[in-house]
Amino acid sequence: MNQILHIDTSPRGERSHSRTLASDFVANWKNSYLDSTITYRDIGHQIIPPVSETWIAAAFSPPNTHTPELTAALQLSNELIDELQKCDRYIFSVPMYNFSIPANFKAYIDQVCRVGRTFAVNQKGGYEGLLTGKKMLVITARGGSFPAGTPAANFDFQEPYIRTVFGLMGVTDINFVNAENLAMKGDMREQSLQSAKAKLTALITEWD
Repeated sequence: MNQILHIDTSPRGERSHSRTLASDFVANWKNSYLDSTITYRDIGHQIIPPVSETWIAAAFSPPNTHTPELTAALQLSNELIDELQKCDRYIFSVPMYNFSIPANFKAYIDQVCRVGRTFAVNQKGGYEGLLTGKKMLVITARGGSFPAGTPAANFDFQEPYIRTVFGLMGVTDINFVNAENLAMKGDMREQSLQSAKAKLTALITEWD
């Protein structure tokens, strides 16, 4: 049985391309794999608080020393990390904002990228990811196009960052499906959406 964590990060509703593509993929996946369990979070509409001084104090001190205030500061972080640990597959729908990710998704990452919970520091000062054996699908919606090996690729701070930070946490099996050129009109925009849909359809079997 697959346990899947599906997270939407766009603040847009039905007009969101990333949401729509992810929703269609999840629906098709459930039809193909009836025993799958889906955990869903909409962090585009449910605000994740940024880390605070109290959060930092709690995250970097032993739990048995925590006051009620410190315990409460990590409550959401612990809940979000528990979801990541429980699930073996992640589906994130992520629009590109200013060549990177939405602020609320960054707040989510700051809550879950936590030493001792999702990564560790070994005796040599290196990092060891603790979320191992996971698969991740990132569905993005972008106004432009940033092909690898072109000057435009230098503006893509979205995919490299996501790969790096989740790689730190041990998630290295990551697929990206990018719906690009969505700021364009006409055939280019429609062709990109159709290409993304085709790639997602193929992943229903390839991602198994």
